[in-house]
Amino acid sequence: MQRNVTTAIATALGCLVAANPLPAADTPRAHSEDASAMTIERVSWGTVDGHPVDLYTLDNGRGLRMKVTNYGGIVVALECPDRDGRMADVVLGFDRLEDYLAGHPYFGALIGRYGNRIAAGRFVLDEREYRLATNNAPGGRPCALHGGLKGFDKVVWRAEPLREPDRIGLRLRHTSPDGDEGYPGRLDVTVHYWLTTDNTWRITYEATTDRPTPVNLTQHSYFNLAGHASGPILGHVLQIHADRFTPVDAGLIPTGELRPVDGTPMDFRRPTPIGARIDADDEQIRFGGGYDHNWVLNGPAGTLRLAAVVEEPTTGRRMEVWTTEPGLQFYSGNFLDGSNIGKGRTPYGHRTGFCLETQHFPDSPNHPEFPSTILRPGEVYRSQTEYRFRTVGP
Repeated sequence: MQRNVTTAIATALGCLVAANPLPAADTPRAHSEDASAMTIERVSWGTVDGHPVDLYTLDNGRGLRMKVTNYGGIVVALECPDRDGRMADVVLGFDRLEDYLAGHPYFGALIGRYGNRIAAGRFVLDEREYRLATNNAPGGRPCALHGGLKGFDKVVWRAEPLREPDRIGLRLRHTSPDGDEGYPGRLDVTVHYWLTTDNTWRITYEATTDRPTPVNLTQHSYFNLAGHASGPILGHVLQIHADRFTPVDAGLIPTGELRPVDGTPMDFRRPTPIGARIDADDEQIRFGGGYDHNWVLNGPAGTLRLAAVVEEPTTGRRMEVWTTEPGLQFYSGNFLDGSNIGKGRTPYGHRTGFCLETQHFPDSPNHPEFPSTILRPGEVYRSQTEYRFRTVGP
């Protein structure tokens, strides 16, 4: 499968919706019917390696407000209304740039060149072996994680505010040089964050290269739809439109099998509380310390289709995840331990945030049977993901 992905929107969604879907959501609560209410503001937020870092505030004027910095493309805050119109920040993060620089588990960051893990930090491409930095070792087995020691989450992106009649956004650009973190080829990346007037956060990715190289870009926000400081996310109700997942070994590296979810704790085809089976006596759960796995999404990759729906019952907030990607990594915040002191001096404890990372499969460069992540000169990497925010009644 070529990695040059088009983003044509699927016209028929019937095959993409699993049995017993979550009920339909209300239309977005409008704070203003005037599109001119959309605003974008920029303030200086510090410097990194002599490069100025800014903090942008995007407001769609209709109940969705985002703070994002060009350092790592990090989404610092994302506010949306509950069923009664009360606003809350639903992503984990920090109040200061210094806290991000001190180290963190990828809160809100853009991930590249390769999201997720590559076994032993090695892969062979066109009969040549490449070696990457190994910066993670689950189960005592080293791997390259999320782009390496200095991935795209730790660089200062070139940022440009954008405004169109029905959306407001930020264009982020970065050039990764040949040999960066061990990856071959120069990679030119452009990412757009858009807030639309129907309360959708739309992300588009585009990249080109001058040498064959693996590419797997994603966004690593930790969500808590009750509010970032509200505690564990185990009561959130999740549905994933996937009949299969990629089981892993003790190092959280896929075995190559595409295993049916039926009869396993990985079965989220029907709406299920995240905490319902998170501590099941199951080998895959033990390996991940909970959920830290890739689901094989139903429907054709390259078409924008519904991947997952999550609802928080006490607030009525609902988030739909739509993507052109073939996979979805669901991570239940198993390694959060309270050591990260977040916004408002909030300690982020065990399972207080979850990630839904749209992606190609982990370790794909070492699994030719997986959809290819290899981008070649003359091709254009394209991917799109949307997080659609709605509310539902009690």
